Amino acid sequence: MRAARIHEFRKPVIVERVPDPTPGPGDAVIRVEASGICRSDWHGWMGDWAWVGLSPQLPIIPGHEFGGEVVAVGKEVKGFKGGEKVTVPFHYGCGHCEYCHSGVPNLCDSTAIYGFSWDGSYAEYVIVRDADFNLIQLPENVDSTTAAAIGCRFMTGYHGVMRGHVQPGQWVAVQGAGGVGLSAIQTANAVGAQVIAVDIDNEKLEKARQEGAVAVVNARSSNVPEAIKEITKGGAHVGIDALGVKDTILNSVLSLRKGGRHVQIGLTTSEEGGMVALPIDAITAMELEVVGSLGNPHPAYRGLLNLVSQGRLNPKSIVEREVTLEDVNEVFDNMTNYRTKGFNIITQF
Repeated sequence: MRAARIHEFRKPVIVERVPDPTPGPGDAVIRVEASGICRSDWHGWMGDWAWVGLSPQLPIIPGHEFGGEVVAVGKEVKGFKGGEKVTVPFHYGCGHCEYCHSGVPNLCDSTAIYGFSWDGSYAEYVIVRDADFNLIQLPENVDSTTAAAIGCRFMTGYHGVMRGHVQPGQWVAVQGAGGVGLSAIQTANAVGAQVIAVDIDNEKLEKARQEGAVAVVNARSSNVPEAIKEITKGGAHVGIDALGVKDTILNSVLSLRKGGRHVQIGLTTSEEGGMVALPIDAITAMELEVVGSLGNPHPAYRGLLNLVSQGRLNPKSIVEREVTLEDVNEVFDNMTNYRTKGFNIITQF
């Protein structure tokens, strides 16, 4: 099969032929019809995230946002067969640990990520291990490109809104109007919140308005906490950081009203290395909450897909363009220079 592989960090990926995957007894082989190019893939290509155990062993095929068709299953797979349209959450779950059994397999003791822990979906085919637990059948009116758009960034933004316990009428300030941020904006708007988008790019802020933001703040030209407190007459009920940069994390926390909740979605860059100082006295005195949010648990994925199927959420509206395997290097270069303004999806392999 044809695949794009990382051979060296920060060097161009190479499109080449590699052996087709063969399923083990509990596995399934998926013909990839669409694969998102995620900023997380870019981080893997950069060699980031070693501090959280996510720097991949090379060479590797990146990619963890995908939709496609089952073409082969192992002899122990009971719930899926060839020809079915499927997707997966980007985080593999073992199906056996206490977290998988309690409905939060995104916290699995053996969690793994396609394209980081083993070969991913920048290829014609991809293996899904423990297929009965990890595969999710697509509704008839949700295509593979939409599934790829959902596969990491949209479902992560969706879960972040859920972790924020966002209620209708509340003010939600989203730091970063990239793929995750736009997904959170669209989701928060869908549940009736008033959303403020924060970014340094006016084009991204305009896109945020299109996805439901009622106000925007350019962080280059405004003091973000002051601007949000003025717009909201006291501060946001929920702040969501979709970037993982020190400044955006602090802006989110400092923009909250008393009793507010900060939701951390974005993992940090090599500059922060996973460590960011927080205003702990303000958190104490204002009874603020700080919560983490990772992916979207498998059981909650079906509800997300139902909202998409019903047209209440529209991940495809955030797709910037469809690309080929040969375009991966260009997209990574655009990400390095913050030129992407939505999802780039590989649909030609």
